[in-house]
Amino acid sequence: MKYLIILSLLYFFEPIYGYFITVDAHAEECFFDKVEDGTKMSLTFEIAEGGFLDIDVRIVGPDGKVIYTGERETSGKYTFAAHTPGVYTYCFSNKMSTMTPKVVMFNMQIGEPTKHEPGKEGESTSKLEDMIRELSGALTGVKHEQEYMQLRDRIHRSINESTNSRVVMWSFFEALILVAMTLGQVYYLKRFFEVRRVV
Repeated sequence: MKYLIILSLLYFFEPIYGYFITVDAHAEECFFDKVEDGTKMSLTFEIAEGGFLDIDVRIVGPDGKVIYTGERETSGKYTFAAHTPGVYTYCFSNKMSTMTPKVVMFNMQIGEPTKHEPGKEGESTSKLEDMIRELSGALTGVKHEQEYMQLRDRIHRSINESTNSRVVMWSFFEALILVAMTLGQVYYLKRFFEVRRVV
């Protein structure tokens, strides 16, 4: 029974594709997935580096119909069901940026079309399959959340390191200014109290 559940989990586990891509300035990167009618799809994205951490997102169906569009988004999650079978396109556009490339982390989760085939044991088998699908979905959600938290940790660490280096450089600059002002005041006071002899 234990092995049956493990094998069933592996069978029903939804494929997840996670990628890091770099979208150059004035460029657009598009990806394609061919799916059947009624397939549940979920796009999750997060901007990891570059500029103001924003990008334009667009999802287009096989019939050319725009399913989702977003401008200057930092992160997002959009879930939809395929309305027609065919190739779905999702694009990340950095055309608004003049010279800064953006690093985008995204996942496209593609589910299985819901098919209920009667099993040998009837209703109990379909309940088991439903429970396995729910467990698989929960595991997928946990995996997405872990990837999201890792990315957020990476972004915040990068921000902290950048802020720390700027503080160190500013402190060094302030120390140099302080030393220069001290030397300038000593020199000025020394010249002020010099006794000048008239010959």
